[in-house]
Amino acid sequence: MKKLNLELWKRIATLAKPFWYSDQKWKARGLLALLVLLLIADTQFNVYFNRQSGEFTSALAAGDGKRFWSSVRVFFALLVGAVPIYAYYYFVRDKLFIHWRRWLTHEFLGRYFEDHAFFRLLKNPAVDNPDQRIAEDISSFTRESLNFLILFGSAVFQLIGFGRILWSISIPLVLFLLLYAVTGTAVTFGLFGAKMATLYYTRRRREADFRFGLVRIRENAESIALYRGEGQEESQLHRRFAEVFTNFNEIINVGLRLNLCYYSYNLTTLVLPALIIAPRVLSGELEVGQVVQATGAFSAILGALSVLVDNLENLSSFAAGVSRLDVFARYLGPAERSDRKKIVTREDHQLSFDNVTLQTPDYAQTLIKELSVAIPQGKSLMVVGASGCGKSSLLRMIAGLWDSGEGTLTRPAPEHMLFLPQHAYMILGSLRTQLCYPNLERVVPDAELHDVLERVNLPEMVARCGGLDNEFDFERVLSVGERQRLAFARVLLNHPRYALLDEATSALDQENEAALYRQVAETDTTLISVSHHAAIAKYHSQVLELTPGGTWQLHAAEDFRFDGSEE
Repeated sequence: MKKLNLELWKRIATLAKPFWYSDQKWKARGLLALLVLLLIADTQFNVYFNRQSGEFTSALAAGDGKRFWSSVRVFFALLVGAVPIYAYYYFVRDKLFIHWRRWLTHEFLGRYFEDHAFFRLLKNPAVDNPDQRIAEDISSFTRESLNFLILFGSAVFQLIGFGRILWSISIPLVLFLLLYAVTGTAVTFGLFGAKMATLYYTRRRREADFRFGLVRIRENAESIALYRGEGQEESQLHRRFAEVFTNFNEIINVGLRLNLCYYSYNLTTLVLPALIIAPRVLSGELEVGQVVQATGAFSAILGALSVLVDNLENLSSFAAGVSRLDVFARYLGPAERSDRKKIVTREDHQLSFDNVTLQTPDYAQTLIKELSVAIPQGKSLMVVGASGCGKSSLLRMIAGLWDSGEGTLTRPAPEHMLFLPQHAYMILGSLRTQLCYPNLERVVPDAELHDVLERVNLPEMVARCGGLDNEFDFERVLSVGERQRLAFARVLLNHPRYALLDEATSALDQENEAALYRQVAETDTTLISVSHHAAIAKYHSQVLELTPGGTWQLHAAEDFRFDGSEE
């Protein structure tokens, strides 16, 4: 358990430290200092209120009206100062939380998109549900870190503030309290600490897996309906929820044993102070009101000393979130550099391959061997071959997503290339945003947008979307073919040096396909097309034929003859 605690503190420090030394450090430290001052004031007012509770009781027990009303006046005077302290304490805490969450979220998002980390993590089983880690685990980490910081800080201040009161009333009570709290904490953590942390870690993962299953059904509703796959999908969701149910049942069962221990430990303290100081009260040495003060101080100090026991479940959940966020942060670094060979990438105005051998990311399979092909501007290339020969992988390598292998790739800067996958990506936003993507900074006149929609045979799209700037759910409403035509509109608007098309017209009829290719061929954009459609070969100068085993052949487009496997 000691090792677990040390590991937890190291992870918390690793995740938290950057914010407190960032460009937001002075604002963060200022809010934290103000929060500490408010916490000290909060504790001091609690001490004053405890003292007045004793005064009320002693005055009433003695029948001393003057003393009672004097105590009431003091109480209301304290109330005037305490109310704004309590209110601003929560206000400052939440301000610090939301600023910290914003900074940490931006930091993780930056690293998530850096060096294609979001793509690399798809194949990493150690990082499940990155969406949950960014949206929920960061929020939980920042909020709970502050809550526990405040909790432990408050415990220290309560020990100081109430310890003086209790020491002045009964030294044996203080010594007994220390022994009782230390023993209770050690026993509780020894029996339940590690088990609860493991269960809460599992709970977060299983809840996220269940939610992800529901999201997949929403995103693939049409395909599931067409396949009549409702039964299988429902069965999978039942299985995932059964895992959630089993885990939660374990938490409940362990929680029952924890609560039996906790309440036995906690409720006993209601009578212990009175038992220990009762002889001095009965002998007249102490006033009745001092019993009230002692009980209040005892409870406050016990709460401070038992802060770990009182918050074991919350700490377990917090530790699980910290662990998930820590794993996520470690895998968000730059792609690991191994001693295995990598394809060297150089930047130039044209695209070429110099003795390039392409392998899968795990180096388990060689897809293309010793490829040496130049694709100068104006000399479009069509890539053909049987499924599994590495056609799409070649485009991934050009995009910089794969670099497993050897040789040299020369390519233009990324902003001079545009990739069109088979499943055209539709960004959330308006039709204007959709057409200009990914170059959203460029200002395109409305007339040019209307014209390009005419050219890709989508003249009604503006009216259908309710205007160029109206938010529209393109992914859900448009057909695959309409999305592919919109993707071609991006090529015609952005004028890239190279457009790389991976089965980008697979859902189109021959007439629409020919019209789109013809229009792009009339521009300065050089096409690299992965396709099985022989009809588009005439829009290319060269045909690269990939064959099983990694071999390849380059043909002049007019000389290449398609067999049945390329149709």
